Amino acid sequence: MAPSVAARILDASARSRLTALSDVDLDLIAADFTTPEAAAALAEAEVLFTCWGSARLDEAVLDAAPRLRAVVHAAGSVKHHITDACWERGLIVSSGAAANAKPVAEYTVASVLLANKRVLQIRDAYRTERRSVDWDARYPGFGNYRRTIGIVGASRIGRRVLELLRPFDFELLVHDPYLTADQANALGARAVDLDELVRSSDVVSVHAPELAATQHLLDSRRLALMRDGATLINTARGSLVDQAALTAELVTGRLNAVIDVTEPEVLPADSPLYDLSNVLLTPHIAGSLGGELSRMVEHALDELDRYTRELPFAHAVEPETLIHSA
Repeated sequence: MAPSVAARILDASARSRLTALSDVDLDLIAADFTTPEAAAALAEAEVLFTCWGSARLDEAVLDAAPRLRAVVHAAGSVKHHITDACWERGLIVSSGAAANAKPVAEYTVASVLLANKRVLQIRDAYRTERRSVDWDARYPGFGNYRRTIGIVGASRIGRRVLELLRPFDFELLVHDPYLTADQANALGARAVDLDELVRSSDVVSVHAPELAATQHLLDSRRLALMRDGATLINTARGSLVDQAALTAELVTGRLNAVIDVTEPEVLPADSPLYDLSNVLLTPHIAGSLGGELSRMVEHALDELDRYTRELPFAHAVEPETLIHSA
């Protein structure tokens, strides 16, 4: 992992537990494996404890790591550093995606509830007018009772969002090409095709993985299907939404949006999304940050503990499912 990442995630408690579980040099943090110190450690390593900023584990790296058996990743996706060579070598891999799903789902649920209450618009109007207003007359039907929420992607995060939304008085729709109708019912939702989902939902929340097949999954045609006044939430990846088409819709005021991920990751300074009153734009903060990082680290340390006791990982990454996930 990058040294700056290690400084953020490895507090005294984590360092103490990591030392207790393994023979580790906590002063050696490798963002790549080309330095003499890293190469020497790699030659003896049985487990790699990784996080953001890790170099790719390609054939050359694995050839220099004859004793390597496992990779424990203290973050979400492993696609940035786990290669086909890892699977060919028979490595076992664990991911913290389940731990990282929790804050993203929490952010999403909060966004759903605030979106249906028209919080952004009412905040701005109240700030400007500073008087008593008949909000029901101005926003007829606003609120969370019997609203329809569409979840795009039954990923870990998508499933967690559905779980958290079940106690509310919502109709829940879900679209995922790998989800059956019975599986959707078990999640408390109704499986529909994507066009029906965007056409029928008051809020559409995106939780699909970034794949070639999901590039601009929500394009101009599908965005045009959304109801007037509906809200789009994207906490997945910016590439899943045609940003130019979404911006055009948002500028008109027809739709609302909660956008935590964009393409590029930091928008140009002149993007209208910074200033639109119908847009809540945040800089990729839905996932684990601050105190939430400790959850991911504890999750990874639990996996390392299982490895030391010769137990299978509780959150193993399987190569056959990785191609369809984040």
